[in-house]
Amino acid sequence: MAEELHFLVVPLIAQGHIIPMVEVACLLASRGVRATVVTTPVNAARNGAAVEAARRDGLAVDLAEVAFPGPEFGVPEGLENMDQLADVDGDMYPSLQRAIWAMAAPLERLVRALPRRPDCLVADYCNPWTAPVCDRLGIARVVMHCPSAYFLLATHNLSKHGVYGRLALAAGDGELEPFEVPDFPVRAVVDMATFRRFFQWPGLEKEERDAVEAERTADGFVINTFRDIEGAFVDGYAAALGWRAWAIGPTCAAAGTDADARASRRNRADVDAGRILSWLDVRPPASVLYISFGSISHLAAKQVIELARGIEASGRPFVWAIKEAKAADAAVREWLDGEGYEERVKDRGVLVRGWAPQFSSERLLVDVLGVGVRSGVTAPPMYLPAEAEGVQVTGAGVEKAVAELMDGGADGAARRARARELAATARAAVEEGGSSHADLTEVARSRGRSGRRGRPGPSTEGGFWA
Repeated sequence: MAEELHFLVVPLIAQGHIIPMVEVACLLASRGVRATVVTTPVNAARNGAAVEAARRDGLAVDLAEVAFPGPEFGVPEGLENMDQLADVDGDMYPSLQRAIWAMAAPLERLVRALPRRPDCLVADYCNPWTAPVCDRLGIARVVMHCPSAYFLLATHNLSKHGVYGRLALAAGDGELEPFEVPDFPVRAVVDMATFRRFFQWPGLEKEERDAVEAERTADGFVINTFRDIEGAFVDGYAAALGWRAWAIGPTCAAAGTDADARASRRNRADVDAGRILSWLDVRPPASVLYISFGSISHLAAKQVIELARGIEASGRPFVWAIKEAKAADAAVREWLDGEGYEERVKDRGVLVRGWAPQFSSERLLVDVLGVGVRSGVTAPPMYLPAEAEGVQVTGAGVEKAVAELMDGGADGAARRARARELAATARAAVEEGGSSHADLTEVARSRGRSGRRGRPGPSTEGGFWA
């Protein structure tokens, strides 16, 4: 009898990466693979309910904890996720990155203690430190990308054609200079300030080199997207790297866990899933505005206040994931409480004080998919003049953007119809017979065919080959 395949899944310690990679582990387990998610104690506690729900469904998925060496690098005890950086003073990010890199040693100890070597390790692109561990132990390694294929191909082409290098040498505001992405499936005008990779920042040059090399030497890579919206970008990225990419998403559309288990993956008490769903059920379809800016970026207090005023003035029902109200920004909390904001909007608005997910880039949603509108933000806050105090969009600007997005005319109707169409194709992609379902099944099965570590190459059947 063939031995059960075992995959390790190692996400970056950020909720926007952990959640889809836990979903991938559950989906691999649904293909008959045993899957173990490796993370730190704090993140295991946050995401344990989703794994337990999958286990109750009969899936062979586990969580394995490795000690986080943060205190060795000056990171406070218990700070084990990037969304916690807003709760501490000073620039802790470089120290946190060094601590993440040092997770290689406890990961290797964990693997060596297993009864047998795993068949494959699925590593977050942002965890290139897993590559030497897999090399030493002879484990196949697949890289997973959480950003859109649009973003991946654009940043790859910009690097390949030396655009980043030229802009870095330019005088003045070179990082804000607009330029067209070369060799791209669609016309895209971007700038360096908003289009750079995770490690593409001053001081992280070594990490960037390690990430590029770890991807180049991997045994394949998967992207959390689906071909009906990003097929041209997936294929373009695969061709640029020299082998096939597997589009396996959207993982959230395939995840089978219940609403409360999924909600528990945020910080505790951030989300009462039942309350929000009940609130939504009594609203007309397509009438509610959802506002979220992801788990890591934090708006300046004055920008949050302008956003609040614009949302209120719009008159639209809304759900707002306002993590600034829970983080270390006392000014936001004081304004919300002192102004009586929640009381004024309670009949048509829900404020979630904590984390909620972010989907993708403005350009993909607006220019390619045609399901969004621009808010008026043109650059990251770090590029604003001091006198702006973090404000790019006024309350009036927010009100205008909301009115355009929720427009009841032909343009608004077309956006909503397109969104419904994409939702249907997303569900179809992850169901049996769909492209993402087939790609993930191929990833699981191909590890059984290819044996231990093998060099990747393009395959017309979509599998690894050695």
